[in-house]
Amino acid sequence: MELTVTHWMYGIITIVIIATMMFRKGVVLPTLLGTFLIAWVYKGSVIGGFTSVFNANLVAAKELFNIFLIITFMVALLQALSDLGADRRMIIPIQKVMTNGHIAYFVLAAVTYVISLFFWPTPAVPLICALLVPAAVRAGLPAMLAAMAVALAGQGMALSSDYIMQVAPGLSAASAGIETSEVVDKAFILSIITGVIALLLAYLFYRTSIRSSQDVQNEVELRSLQGLGAGDQSTREAKSQGIGMWSKLFAVLVPLSMLGVMIFMITTKLGSGRMGGLEGGDGAAFIGGVAVILLLLATVAFGRQNSLDYITEHITDGFVFAFKAMGPVIPIAGFFFLGSSDFSGSILSLGDATAPAFLFDLVQSSQDILPQSSFLVAFSILLIGIITGLDGSGFSGLPLTGALAGAMASSGLDAGTLAAIGQMGSIWTGGGTIIAWSSVVAIAGFCGVSVMELVRRNFLPVMIGLIAATMFGILFW
Repeated sequence: MELTVTHWMYGIITIVIIATMMFRKGVVLPTLLGTFLIAWVYKGSVIGGFTSVFNANLVAAKELFNIFLIITFMVALLQALSDLGADRRMIIPIQKVMTNGHIAYFVLAAVTYVISLFFWPTPAVPLICALLVPAAVRAGLPAMLAAMAVALAGQGMALSSDYIMQVAPGLSAASAGIETSEVVDKAFILSIITGVIALLLAYLFYRTSIRSSQDVQNEVELRSLQGLGAGDQSTREAKSQGIGMWSKLFAVLVPLSMLGVMIFMITTKLGSGRMGGLEGGDGAAFIGGVAVILLLLATVAFGRQNSLDYITEHITDGFVFAFKAMGPVIPIAGFFFLGSSDFSGSILSLGDATAPAFLFDLVQSSQDILPQSSFLVAFSILLIGIITGLDGSGFSGLPLTGALAGAMASSGLDAGTLAAIGQMGSIWTGGGTIIAWSSVVAIAGFCGVSVMELVRRNFLPVMIGLIAATMFGILFW
């Protein structure tokens, strides 16, 4: 098709957004301004620009609000468990397994991965670093290597697949115009490949720094740990008798419930075939619903009659956390949704008229200059994902990588594979493993290590893992 002025504007603003990310600046301003300008020119009316920039955010919010809900309920549950002290009890059995630094490294990575799959790494990091990292350091694991294990397993491997809550694959799939089920399994496999390689390489590179459990340096590092137990203290008072009993009960009930959810989802998926089972929105609704009931029970067990007020605090805090973590994604998604015909009609208020597909039209019109081989296309998507992750938010780049995956799917690799590859690049970078201005700074603070040194040590293992995972996708899908 013939490209219009608005197509070129969309392409230029997209390049500006990517460049802004590369300079480690926020991209909310250029996305909002870009949406306004493109709508103004396309509709030939400044009023149309005003309404469209609002509609873009509204459409994006409608599409993504389920994400905010699942984050909210998970954070609220973790807060309710903290009131009971059940969060600490859930971790205690793991501490007994860490008999030396080598075992501690892999136990720390495994526990971080499992917890982060359900609770996301950011709210889970204080729990893990406050309880497991001191145990690992006591066993002889250097604080820096402990921080690497937490970052690679949680911020990288768990978050990049997001296999349980399916927020990330949902974003990628929505922008690519495909079902979440077409992305989620491939993203899971690629995340495992990247994560296992990165964790093993990190261990091999720095295993000589692991000390004996009797080394005096262990105590020195323990004293240097910062941020453990820091933060706002809860003012909620227990109103139930026998809080210790309730704490023990929920320390068992919550892990068993989450394990049951995972087993049920896996068995229904295996029993229903590749496209069956609880996936996408249904899977997120299932885990979210279980979290809500556990939240209710834990709050009542702790506060009895005061639970009517306490649960409001938990959910409010959950929403605050969710909007802080995901709020900037809405205007960014709104801009990239404008590039897709699935959403542009609603954003531009076109009614029954044909909706433009700015981004897809640009990609299709430039097929002659874009790489045609599966190899070059896959690595181009990976590179774009890495670039978009430079803003420190692993999720803000997913609308772009997803949209590009949908537009370039005819190159020999399907849209689900390309979207999964882009998702790996974006989240492993921005989610918090190889850039210092991401949430990895929290891990460094909790572990008392230099954040710049942490990302420097993570860089090579992560990049090797991403390249290996991309090659796997090219060769086997």
